[in-house]
Amino acid sequence: MIAIEAADWLADMNDLGPVAWPPAPIKTERLVLREPEARDRAAFVELHASPEVHTYLGGPRSRDELEGEMPEVPERWPGSFVVDLDGAMIGQVLLRRVTEHVCPSAVGKVDLGYLFLPQAWGFGYAAEACAAALGWLEDVLPGEPVVLATQTANVRSMRLAAKLGFTEAERFRAWDADQWLGLRTSVIPSS
Repeated sequence: MIAIEAADWLADMNDLGPVAWPPAPIKTERLVLREPEARDRAAFVELHASPEVHTYLGGPRSRDELEGEMPEVPERWPGSFVVDLDGAMIGQVLLRRVTEHVCPSAVGKVDLGYLFLPQAWGFGYAAEACAAALGWLEDVLPGEPVVLATQTANVRSMRLAAKLGFTEAERFRAWDADQWLGLRTSVIPSS
């Protein structure tokens, strides 16, 4: 997944056309995908300051810097879903249109990104949340191709991409690391 810090090459969901935002909360078996709220601020700071979360994303941001910059209601823009488990934020799923990139074949497509707090890893929450977000996208923009980029060293992200139905489109070098770009067209994720 592409780092939030590298999100300057992404445009917001308004570039996708007539997509109503925010949607009603999306409920899965265990999770709710919803718009960010003020109560999520501390979790956003933790998410972006976590060295574990940012191992393959260029490193964490300073907690002090985040505390000073983070708005009262963080990341409140179309395509930003909070992943909520039992009333608490455990992660974020992002859907954004790629506007420029070191990998030109991604430009114009929707990018799937995600970040989860380390304590939420290993329970299948990322797969469940990403599949739900992709299902929502398929409902509002049928047939829209989606890309996912990750470092080739990020084995967990590579496994999740395959599970969600992404197939390799290309590999490239960026941000001092080997990168993988997967493409997903309207398919049903494997279980």
